[in-house]
Amino acid sequence: MPDYGTYKMLNSMSGSSYPSSYGTGMAEGAGIWVIIALILAIVGGILVYFLFANSKNEPKGKFAKWLKDFLNFKIMWIEGILKVVYYFATIFTILFSFTFLAMGGTGVLMFFFTLILGPVLIRIFYEATMMFIMIWRNTKDIAANTEKK
Repeated sequence: MPDYGTYKMLNSMSGSSYPSSYGTGMAEGAGIWVIIALILAIVGGILVYFLFANSKNEPKGKFAKWLKDFLNFKIMWIEGILKVVYYFATIFTILFSFTFLAMGGTGVLMFFFTLILGPVLIRIFYEATMMFIMIWRNTKDIAANTEKK
């Protein structure tokens, strides 16, 4: 009695293949869903913009006011997210630098290089990114003070 491997080998020699309609149907369904999702996203984005975010009416509830400010980008989350990413990247770089100790020789040099310069470069990148946020915040304050006068 031939086993499965023999059957597979004989079947491949005859030129026939196993049916693959299962994968094709899934790919077609995914393609259709991508088109439907794209259309719904465009319609939804336009509706949210014109009916809520761009509306001249002030919302009545506290949550609705927060949501309108959020959708109009008056509330910025990037500063908090960048702080967490900075802490993560710094701790990861320091811990990663210890992998070079196992190499010996030039690995010790790479360890000190990564341990010292890694966090310094991360800090410089973080501060450069934060400057844009500070410029935005100061410009927002200047605009708010100018409107009041």
